[in-house]
Amino acid sequence: MTSAHILKPSFNPLVETLAPPPIPSVQAWARSYDGAHGELIDLSQAVPGYAPHPDLLKWLAEAAGSPACAGYGAIEGDRELRTAYAAHVSALYDGSLSAGNIHLTAGCNQAFVAAVTAVAGAGDAVLMTNPCYFNHETTLQMMGIEPRYFPCHAENGFVPRVEDIAAALDGVKALALVTPNNPTGAVYPAELIEEIFALCREKGVWLLLDETYRDFIEPGAGRPHGLFDRADWRDNLIQLYSFSKSFCIPGHRLGAITASEAVVEQVAKVMDNLQICAPRAPQFAVAKGLPALVDWREENRLEIGRRAAAMRQAFAGQNGWELQALGAYFAFVRHPLDDMTSAQAAERLAKDYGIVTIPGAYFGTGLERHLRVAFANVDAEQIAEVGERLRQID
Repeated sequence: MTSAHILKPSFNPLVETLAPPPIPSVQAWARSYDGAHGELIDLSQAVPGYAPHPDLLKWLAEAAGSPACAGYGAIEGDRELRTAYAAHVSALYDGSLSAGNIHLTAGCNQAFVAAVTAVAGAGDAVLMTNPCYFNHETTLQMMGIEPRYFPCHAENGFVPRVEDIAAALDGVKALALVTPNNPTGAVYPAELIEEIFALCREKGVWLLLDETYRDFIEPGAGRPHGLFDRADWRDNLIQLYSFSKSFCIPGHRLGAITASEAVVEQVAKVMDNLQICAPRAPQFAVAKGLPALVDWREENRLEIGRRAAAMRQAFAGQNGWELQALGAYFAFVRHPLDDMTSAQAAERLAKDYGIVTIPGAYFGTGLERHLRVAFANVDAEQIAEVGERLRQID
């Protein structure tokens, strides 16, 4: 057979047409920074800027060396953590949940994949915000699910409006929301979340509520919402969560789905084909840490609040740099560089000033004047330095 008759295999076009992962691309710009303005300040990725608690590290090491944790666990997750987390969620939201409402996953991205797979398929549509979390968007695209969008507006602090959702909700299987939001940091009021849930109930649409950053809402704000106190929450609510930020263990990949027993049953079918079970060692450690490290986690919440306050101060009086949204972990900034796209602005900041951010256009349309700033992984002194460097840009 001649080479002219040899057929080459092809990639899945739904994957091949996706853009490369955003974080490595912006970190490549950072590698070109020459240090002229001081140390690199990386505001690109949402990672905790402090170490896990020593006791948590001890429990992780203990579990990693345990023969019991080296074997397969239950698909839904180990009973100890499911029970402890159900009690935690019940107390936080004034609800009544059990281990049967919890499915553990390898991080919150996997929780989203599993939940979406359980409720939607190729040819269906899922509604999201614009701007949106880019991994949610690419998950849908590679599954052949149509991402649809409704706008969140800068003048409203990028908090959704019920009327915008209502206008776009027909014909979708699910609505995916992230609060506190990634990329903007906006915290959605409890009353708004409850209004949106009621609208989804009326339309027969699943509400996928990603609350990865809820542990960093300002102290005294009360429960994030009252949905778990409703008798009908199980009919169409699927809540997603990550232990990564609160326990500072993103590398250990541990997340959770909270939903009805019927949803958990469907998710288990998906998870059995994705990973069989979530990593065992972090399950063991977090089951101990949930009740034992309450004070430490609360101090971390206060520290992130101090860093948010430092962000406000750093952008106060800036020449054209406008802080349009700020919340747990993230800020959404409008840049003043009229002749630059968001990617060009982010590249210039990284290469010339050692400030690494993510272009707003990576999160949706109409966002060329915006940058996402993930401030949790730097301290208040570094945040102040960001403000000083921005003042030097002409």
